[in-house]
Amino acid sequence: MTSPARPLRVARNQLELEIGGMTCASCAARIEKKLNRLDGVTATVNYATEKATVRYDDTVTPQDLITAVEKTGYTAVLPPPPAPAGSQPAAEPVDETRGTRTRLWVSVVLTLPVILLAMVPAWQFTYWQWLSLTLAAPVVVWGGLPFHRAAWINLRHGAATMDTLVSLGTLAAFGWSLWALFLGDAGTPGMTHPFSFDISRTGGAGNIYLEAAAGVTTFILAGRYFEARSKRTAGAALRALLELGAKDVAVLRDGVETRIPVEQLAVGDRFVVRPGEKIATDGVVDEGTSAVDASMLTGESVPVEVGAGDTVVGATVNAGGRLVVTATRIGADTQLAQMAKLVEQAQAGKAAVQRLADRISGVFVPIVIALAAATLGFWIGNDSGLTAAFTAAVAVLIIACPCALGLATPTALLVGTGRGAQLGILIKGPEVLESTKRVDTVLLDKTGTVTAGKMALVDVLPADGQDRSELLRLVGALEAASEHPIARAIAAEASRTGTPAPVTGFANAEGLGVTGTVHGREVVVGRLRLLRERGLDVPREVEQAASAAEAAGRTAVLAGWDGRARGVLTVADTVKPTSRAAVTGLRALGLTPVLLTGDNATVAAAVAAEVGIDQVIAEVLPADKAEVVKRLQAEGKTVAMVGDGVNDAAALAQADLGLAMGTGTDVAIEASDLTLVRGDLTAAVDAIRLARRTLRIIKSNLFWAFAYNVAALPLAAAGLLNPMIAGAAMAFSSVFVVANSLRLRGFRSTS
Repeated sequence: MTSPARPLRVARNQLELEIGGMTCASCAARIEKKLNRLDGVTATVNYATEKATVRYDDTVTPQDLITAVEKTGYTAVLPPPPAPAGSQPAAEPVDETRGTRTRLWVSVVLTLPVILLAMVPAWQFTYWQWLSLTLAAPVVVWGGLPFHRAAWINLRHGAATMDTLVSLGTLAAFGWSLWALFLGDAGTPGMTHPFSFDISRTGGAGNIYLEAAAGVTTFILAGRYFEARSKRTAGAALRALLELGAKDVAVLRDGVETRIPVEQLAVGDRFVVRPGEKIATDGVVDEGTSAVDASMLTGESVPVEVGAGDTVVGATVNAGGRLVVTATRIGADTQLAQMAKLVEQAQAGKAAVQRLADRISGVFVPIVIALAAATLGFWIGNDSGLTAAFTAAVAVLIIACPCALGLATPTALLVGTGRGAQLGILIKGPEVLESTKRVDTVLLDKTGTVTAGKMALVDVLPADGQDRSELLRLVGALEAASEHPIARAIAAEASRTGTPAPVTGFANAEGLGVTGTVHGREVVVGRLRLLRERGLDVPREVEQAASAAEAAGRTAVLAGWDGRARGVLTVADTVKPTSRAAVTGLRALGLTPVLLTGDNATVAAAVAAEVGIDQVIAEVLPADKAEVVKRLQAEGKTVAMVGDGVNDAAALAQADLGLAMGTGTDVAIEASDLTLVRGDLTAAVDAIRLARRTLRIIKSNLFWAFAYNVAALPLAAAGLLNPMIAGAAMAFSSVFVVANSLRLRGFRSTS
């Protein structure tokens, strides 16, 4: 009899822990391993952001997670809750690099004379070795205290990290020097010895390594300091995003403006935005017209015209007139807060390539310690002298720190996702980067993606002898009384020439058009059938103009009065000005664009021809869009999907890479991998370019980090590296990886 299968536990909860005390990638690997050993817990620890993202079920409490981290020798705290309404703003963040900076500069001042005395034998006066000891001791003991403290904590927990290697190497060099000075021949007055980039084969009683002990400590402190500064710079884009919002707002209470902190704003409140002010939160314009500069959120430099009924986004700037806005979303529900959350989640994730690096880092330190011991034994057994054996072993310990491996992915993600947020591109996670590399086909939803998603008047074609402006004025006046999208498009264009004339006797003929009296004329607007039913004569030229418009994928609206058709107005969902350039950009990335739409084939073909797309899949029901994606995938294609509506959500989720226009629905955005905040198809080109470039930076970081360790370890074990040079090289490898990632800050949009 077989036992019933155990049900799988589902992690119902998620939180972020702020981790303290991590100094390298192997620290992060240890904490991650410890947390994942807890039943019902899945955790990811990010060394660069110093955070752990933990999913856990109801059998585990947050305190259990904190305790597990503390048992590993590190600290963990829950992030502070959001400040209550009306509370004082949070204090400025503490500059965590200040203590390291002080320690570094003191160490530099003390170490420089020690290195110069060791490198230049002509400067080695009678008691130079004792001055070197006096200067080097504070550097090794106080300057290297963070390394020694972390090594001791890890030792107590039966673990070894990068700090173990640094502490062991510097203390060994310093301890040897003390032995040589006090018990050997190195303390003899007038003692000198030359400096060498490799190691020397001597007895050792007259050799001191103070310059190596102090130099390695200072170089690694410098590496830590610049690494911390670079990590701070890398996360600057997200901090800037969080600081974009307005601090206070003028709320309308009983017709009186009252200025309050933005935290006290509630949904439904009406507030005033003057020219030049930031819009306090997401809302709908009640009164006024203006141009809104959304460049800080979307990367789009051209201000957007808004009026009554239009939605506006918090943190954008009112560049024109006075607006009265009703708040619809506040606090964590606003678009700005959601953007920041998406960016932060992406920065906390790990790509598959980084997981390999983390596994290597986790076992690297014990292997290096074993390799150092083997190097020591080999040199002693080879009769090369204790000094040479000791120096080679110390060089192996110092050169091998896997810091660069741990920083390769997180720093590139920090910079790449931050730069993306500045350009209106939200990358949901690091695995998305790998998807962008493989994509070869991109499906473009037509309505709202390639086109504007709303009807616009394209052309006014008057009949012979008819005045164009009169035709537009009379039809626009009648259509202003209708709520139909086509009517609104015509009325909006007509309103640009002045206030519409009053209409009497307005009537709607369902599915055919509208009728009414304007300036004493009985005006009929709609389909050909409606005009004929009302007894109007339709000249052949008007019929031909209507047929030609419909053949081009446009909607033809006929209009007439006084017994005769007076012209045709053509309306269409217009193509966005940047769509053609975006399609060209997608082709340049090696992608094949395909137009996917539920519209009829004629309309789809017209739009495709206008933007330069060769392949069209038309008349697809909303429910079948995901099936189209599956069919293309079955043909061996790797598919990206760009869409904005609820009907695109299934296809966005099914695609290998889903890109949602941020002007679309929340459902579409939730189903996608990349969110394009600005409603512009060129953002899709920028998103794929940025994601691919970030992936290239990550891979180059990992290559150089691996290559560094692979090349440096044999050199150190062979005695070709002085420990001080090894320390400088190790520090440089970390700084190089971070500096390489910072190149992403220079990424520019194509638009």
